[in-house]
Amino acid sequence: MSEPRGKRLKSGVPACKTHRAQVGSKVKQNLPSAVEEALCGVSTSLMEFSYRLHALAKIFEQDDVALPRVAEFFQKESVSEQKQAEAMLHYMSERGGQYCSKVVQRPGTEQVCALLPALELLLGHWKEEMAVMVELCQLAREHGDPHSSSVVKSRFLQPLAPKIKLLGDLLTNARRVGCTSNSAGGFGEYLIDQLYEELTRSA
Repeated sequence: MSEPRGKRLKSGVPACKTHRAQVGSKVKQNLPSAVEEALCGVSTSLMEFSYRLHALAKIFEQDDVALPRVAEFFQKESVSEQKQAEAMLHYMSERGGQYCSKVVQRPGTEQVCALLPALELLLGHWKEEMAVMVELCQLAREHGDPHSSSVVKSRFLQPLAPKIKLLGDLLTNARRVGCTSNSAGGFGEYLIDQLYEELTRSA
């Protein structure tokens, strides 16, 4: 049995508040309201991050930066995040949940102009995303929805671990070869092809 509509456990998961004003679907397949709200909120966060990665890809396509392989990497990850968002929405729909259309926020990447801060931004987001997925699994269990917990763990949480490990190693190497945090660039940028070989291992 799901919790009363007004009761919510404390959580860092970005739940969708719009759901609280909606009448619940009559065809829900034992999908607790709190889990539905969380799935809707997290899927929107994934869409926003996909937009942010797309914006980063465009930055590295500019003539004054000109790192096409890095641009290709960020674009690939943008598509991956979008697919994850769509997969979460599809799962929610299968369980009888509803998605609330919302305005996707600005990407907030205007100040990023070099490889190092872009990789740091990506690593920080993946760590945050992993923490959210862990909380989402816990939230589903606490509300008597082990199926959602299992799906989130297998489809959305587990694939993040190797990505975080790879990107951490890549950042270490980027710093060692002299990649900078400003648009001036450095010797490390000349070794971008070698770094890109590491980037492509996550494919």
